[in-house]
Amino acid sequence: MDLVPPSPRPPKLLQQVRARLRVLHYSIRTEEAYVAWVRRYILFHGKRHPAEMGSAEVGAFLTSLAVEGGVAASTQNQAMAALLFLYQHIIEKPLDSIDALRAKRPKRLPVVLSIEEVRAVLGRLEGVHRLMADLMYGSGLRLLECCRLRVKDVDFERRQIVVREGKGDKDRAVPLPTSALDRLRRQIEAVRDQHRVDLDQGLGRVWLPSALAEKFPRADREFGWQFLFPSSRLSFDPRAEPGSTTVRRRHHIDENHIQKKVRAAVVGSGLTKRASCHTLRHSFATHLLEAGADIRTVQELLGHSDVSTTMLYTHVLQRGAAGVVSPLDRL
Repeated sequence: MDLVPPSPRPPKLLQQVRARLRVLHYSIRTEEAYVAWVRRYILFHGKRHPAEMGSAEVGAFLTSLAVEGGVAASTQNQAMAALLFLYQHIIEKPLDSIDALRAKRPKRLPVVLSIEEVRAVLGRLEGVHRLMADLMYGSGLRLLECCRLRVKDVDFERRQIVVREGKGDKDRAVPLPTSALDRLRRQIEAVRDQHRVDLDQGLGRVWLPSALAEKFPRADREFGWQFLFPSSRLSFDPRAEPGSTTVRRRHHIDENHIQKKVRAAVVGSGLTKRASCHTLRHSFATHLLEAGADIRTVQELLGHSDVSTTMLYTHVLQRGAAGVVSPLDRL
């Protein structure tokens, strides 16, 4: 009598969440965040299975984050998105209205540097770090958008950079600063040289979005797909299962590295503002508006879906509070 092999155990809940996120092509950062929130939700309710819970338990968890955890509104929204994903795609039991105390979104003005302050910060950077900072200020790029640029995204003929799959999974074109042209050409040649060496060693592959990797299986070796600012080290796919055979690839530069360099440049410049890489993007938008650029144009360059987000920069223009004469000075 033939023995019937035991049916394999169904994957654990968190494994199911990971697998579904990957099928839907969510980013690895979103995957890590969603899995962490689902785990915290389960632990918060004494390790009860989410299928046994619903809107009331989700509301209690979100309220706890706001009241006891004191999290920001964006953090609470991310937790809610993770749990909505869990119930819709894994539990297959969409939630009803969720009654939760919402965290308040603070109304803060963005930190903006003057042109002289930007010049001082950029002047303390060198090489690739200077070029990346120049693009964040000169093209309005977010830090990760700058890190994830591919060689093919730089269009010298049209003097623009194409940002692929930016925030909200949107593409947009941003200006390519004339002062960065020669340095960008040299950077691309440096990437080409490194890519040749990698190919000679049987390497030269780069990470591609899943859909592209399946449609063009050899595209990951093409020069145009290489990162414009590659890492100095090869790495393995962080999504690979333990013990599986993975491919060594050259990923983009670590964003934490450039963050530290910019922060050191800010401190070295003697500035007291809490400026960062994102401050360069804020300064890009503000300086464009101060120069008379149309608010809708700036909105498109920044990739904002709502013009009200872009309007925030009008509150820090030089012709705003800084352009008003104090009544004390009239005495």
